[in-house]
Amino acid sequence: MILDLHHIQIAMPEGGEDAARDFYGRVLGLTEVAKPEAIAGRGGVWFEGRRLRLHLDVETPFAPARKAHPAFRVADLAAVRFHFEGAGIEARPDIDLPGLRRLYVSDPFGNRIEICETV
Repeated sequence: MILDLHHIQIAMPEGGEDAARDFYGRVLGLTEVAKPEAIAGRGGVWFEGRRLRLHLDVETPFAPARKAHPAFRVADLAAVRFHFEGAGIEARPDIDLPGLRRLYVSDPFGNRIEICETV
């Protein structure tokens, strides 16, 4: 029935596009892609990475997702943690799971983001 995951959508407040571009583009290294013309006027910003699509769309009223979250896998969690610290972003370690090291950060809107490394 389900073939794969097409994209992840995260809510953001109205007017947060520049903050989203800074965090998801500059800090996380994702590439911004154009939203389809039919929905571009709704606000938000879309990104792609090596094997992922991430859509940030405006939600009013906005409430950050503090429990639900995407988990982005990286090759070197220690290096990524250092990168976050250099960008002034608090990286909060969490309990490692079997085969998985992980930490959490918050995007500029307070949404929870997991960063993990398989071991």
